[in-house]
Amino acid sequence: MPKWIAVSSMFCICGLTFLQGCDGERDTAVPVFGTTNELFVLVRNSPTTRFIGADGGYAGLEEDLLQLFAKDLRMQIKFVERGKFADLLPTLEKGRAHFAAAGLVPTPENKRRFQFGPPYMTVYNTVAYNTDHPRPQAISDLIGKRVAVLEGSSSVDQLIRERAGAPALKWTVVAAADAFALLDRLADGAYDFVVADSHLVELGKNFHSNIGRAFQIGPPGMLAWAFPKDVHPLLINQAHEFFLRIRENGTLRVLLERYFGHIHRLNQLDVVHFLQRRSSALPQYRSMFMDAEEITGMDWRLLAALGFQESHWNPLATSPTGVRGLMMLTSETADRLGVTDRLDARQNILAGARYLSMLKETIPGRVSEPDRTWMALAAYNVGYGHLEDARILAQRQGLNPDSWFDLKSVLPLLARSDYYTTVKRGFARGAEALILTENIRNYYDILLRYEKPHQTLFPLNAAAPEPQLPIMP
Repeated sequence: MPKWIAVSSMFCICGLTFLQGCDGERDTAVPVFGTTNELFVLVRNSPTTRFIGADGGYAGLEEDLLQLFAKDLRMQIKFVERGKFADLLPTLEKGRAHFAAAGLVPTPENKRRFQFGPPYMTVYNTVAYNTDHPRPQAISDLIGKRVAVLEGSSSVDQLIRERAGAPALKWTVVAAADAFALLDRLADGAYDFVVADSHLVELGKNFHSNIGRAFQIGPPGMLAWAFPKDVHPLLINQAHEFFLRIRENGTLRVLLERYFGHIHRLNQLDVVHFLQRRSSALPQYRSMFMDAEEITGMDWRLLAALGFQESHWNPLATSPTGVRGLMMLTSETADRLGVTDRLDARQNILAGARYLSMLKETIPGRVSEPDRTWMALAAYNVGYGHLEDARILAQRQGLNPDSWFDLKSVLPLLARSDYYTTVKRGFARGAEALILTENIRNYYDILLRYEKPHQTLFPLNAAAPEPQLPIMP
């Protein structure tokens, strides 16, 4: 335990009062940092910050960063949640948390009110548009249109600066949970344009087939944690040391890839086709994928995403090499799993799910999630032996063979003679396995947003049934 925490914990805690939060939530005024082993952090639930994952536990970039930081400090996190983005900084200003970690951009105005930790991700203010209408080319094209921006976001400040050169520019500030609520309404035609951070727009494009990125405005911004002006010096110093260390040892790079490394992969036509097939084809097979989850314990939406990538949910699909069925099984795999008819959708789905589960179990136990799942998906396409060859190549190059981020850089090398001749199984279309895996990750994200989790009747490794928590948002 850091010496300063051990010493300061001897002091008593005083002045605690119960107050109403900005959302009507009851808060406790937090103790001075270091007088307890509890770390109070302002957060919000969203797909880019902190959300309930398919396994019922929390995930997300901010969640992972905070857990690592708290572990460093040997402190316990107490989350102070806010439903609306605009309520975060006012709540911090009232002393209801030690800091806020919620995808915040330090604007000039915010810097006068708060201190900020080290930046950990670059974003841009981006104009999103509905692709059913012409794409805007410049700020002048927004004049006279229905422009929406999230209350409390850095995009509000940027639009104010843009108005200096375009006095007629107007917009509506919307008090919503996050920018995804605005992007939903943009897709529905309620707005003409939405201005939001670039990573939010990129993810929103994968949720709606008629959302596009028009152009960026202003200089780049950097996401960072926000601290009160009178933050305890030891806390802000620990934050600087933490981010310096995870940047140097590659942990930050891995986390950014985990949550954002795949979101640029799909184009508009990919999303259009996927959403269409979700309405027309998936309902016929949804219960079969849920049955596959009962058997394997793997989220049915992940299995459905794999099925779409393999066959677009076509049970009669057949490749030139003889791979067949909705999950595109080889005859060898089908025989191994007791499939009598590869064109029978139910048999094919259950066998494909079991095969993916077997691949996951074969991967060394030290490989953690979600890397284990992404590797298993790649092996489903390229074969487990070739996946092992890629892991060997990663190790030779001083990379981490247990990291999907590092494997992404070496899988394409399996098609190069100067590499595949040096490994056991030889040539493989590693780049194809990489692309297919990244596509599945995107399809899975979309299904997490639109499809409910399955309430398993007999959860694996459980004495009695217990419901899964819903995906947020």
